[in-house]
Formats: sequence, C-alpha cells, structure tokens
Amino acid sequence: MTADRQSTTRFSDRVDAYVRHRPGYPDSVLAVLHGEAGLRPGDTVADVGAGTGISSRLLLQGGHPVVGVEPNAAMRAAAEAALGGDPRFRVVDGTGEATGLPDASVDAVMAFQAFHWLDPLRARAEWRRILRPRGLAVIVWNARRRAASEFLRGYEALLLRHGTDYAGVDHGNVTDDTLRAFFGGPFTRRSAENRQVFDYAGLEGRLLSSSYAPNAGQPGHEEMIRDLRRLFDATQQDRQVVMEYETEILFARL
Repeated sequence: MTADRQSTTRFSDRVDAYVRHRPGYPDSVLAVLHGEAGLRPGDTVADVGAGTGISSRLLLQGGHPVVGVEPNAAMRAAAEAALGGDPRFRVVDGTGEATGLPDASVDAVMAFQAFHWLDPLRARAEWRRILRPRGLAVIVWNARRRAASEFLRGYEALLLRHGTDYAGVDHGNVTDDTLRAFFGGPFTRRSAENRQVFDYAGLEGRLLSSSYAPNAGQPGHEEMIRDLRRLFDATQQDRQVVMEYETEILFARL
C-alpha cells in the first residue's frame, strides 16, 4: 500500500466487518505456489498489505514463516490478535514501497488483494531489495464474477451507483502492461474458483467491509442499504445469495 495517508487509513473503521465478511482464498492457491511457482517448504514470505491476516493465515497453513507488512494500525492489531500466537508470524508497520525489512531477507513477496494500492515501479524496486536472489513475486486477488448471475450483475450496478470511488480503486484497472512492467517481463497467470454464501446480514457486512461503501451516518448510506435490501430480496434463493469469485494468481521471479 502506498504511503499516502488516505489509502493507509481508509479501512480503519471497517476492521470488524473485514474480519467477519471478507473472503478467504482456496487451497488451490497453495497448490499453484508450491507446484508451478516453485515456492519451497519453509520459504519465508513477506505478505504485503497483510490486513487482518486472511492471506497470512493461508501461508502459515502452507508451512511458511510470514512477515505481515501492513500500514494500518487497526488492521495490524487484528492480525496480531488472530495470528500472534504462532511463532512463525510477525507483523510490521510498512508499505509495499517501504517495507522496512532488511535487504535479501525473504524468499517471496506477495500481495493479496493489495496490489492496486501500490505504486508498481516503486514496489518493484522495494521487492527486489528485500528478496533473495531469484526471489518470487506473487500477486493474488479475488475477482468478483460480475456478470455471472442476476445477483452479481445487480451488485456491480449498486457499487457503481453508490460507491464513493469504486471505479477509481477497482483492481480491474490494473492492466497487463502494468503487470509486465512490475514483473520485468512475462509472468504466469493461473486462476481458481472461490465463493461466499450470504444471508442478508452477511451480505450487508460484506458490502460495508469495502472502503468505498458509505458507512452509517455518511451521505448515501441509507439509499445504498435500501437498494441492497431490494437486490437481495429480488435475487435470493432460500434466503441466500452467492458471491462468486475467480481467484487470480500471478507470479514471476524478479
């Protein structure tokens, strides 16, 4: 995440919703990293934009010591509360462009759901600095299947209508040219299926975990919640909706 104050503090009032309602990552991410990407058992990983520890938990489960790099104090506290009991985990105050980690100190650097907040060229220089020779760079994000169902089409329209800066901070704005410049050439792209099933309360929590969704008391909040309720009622089956994702895994050796 950039050093810009707005980007590093915009989730501070959403930590609880983030912990409870953000999606995790399928085990197939580890299968790709261990198989095709060449991540080895015991390799140390810097998890850039670690947030509340969702991605760090996956990496720990895969057998890796993890240094979470997170500029948001409230999110660091949540990650520490969730994972601090594991001696293989620590979290530090840093950004994707200024991690504060020593030179050549990690085997892989990864950004889960965070790359679109980074300055790609500054991040590339920083990642190369902290990586050991031929270190692995990985970008992972859960991309909503925006047109896969009536519900998902309606949800995308709701975000475009009510999100304060949704279009501007969407990771879909990251182009292949940007990625090639970051990786320094060709990179490998793999994908996996992921999903969340929500009742209405869970869906509302998922929406409010997003930095661009107006919180209670902010302009546009009541109208957004009204439209979300209408969307849920119109598309639910057995009082549930399904949020479908394609988990994208991008990697190369820097």
